[in-house]
Amino acid sequence: MQDDYNQPRKNWWSKNWKWFVPTGCLTLVVLFVLFLVGIFYEATSIIKDSDAYKESMTLVQHNEIVIQKLGEPIETDGMFSGTVNARNEVRTCDVQVPIKGPKGKGTLFIVGERRGKWKYSELSVYIKNTDEKIDLLKQ
Repeated sequence: MQDDYNQPRKNWWSKNWKWFVPTGCLTLVVLFVLFLVGIFYEATSIIKDSDAYKESMTLVQHNEIVIQKLGEPIETDGMFSGTVNARNEVRTCDVQVPIKGPKGKGTLFIVGERRGKWKYSELSVYIKNTDEKIDLLKQ
């Protein structure tokens, strides 16, 4: 029988690496996912808090043609895409917002510039079911 007292003692790493490596890797993956979720949440919050988004959604939710095509209530449906920028006193936006109602889905397109008041170069809704575009600026 060997004498256990004469064996060299294992250091912390050699005793614990089998659980430490997977746990460390999993921790890094979780932190990275939380970072991405935080960026997504912040970007979505910036768009949702913009005056252009609020004004546009109000127009969509009160537009008779859009209501006829999508039904009520009309709400957002998924991830936004686009940009909202602010430089000095000028704000710009170019945003696509997926929307839905009980009768179907669509996309709200918002392109505009604000110098005191928002001026839109495009404000329209694309209806997926009928493949049509409703220009909210002409109504």
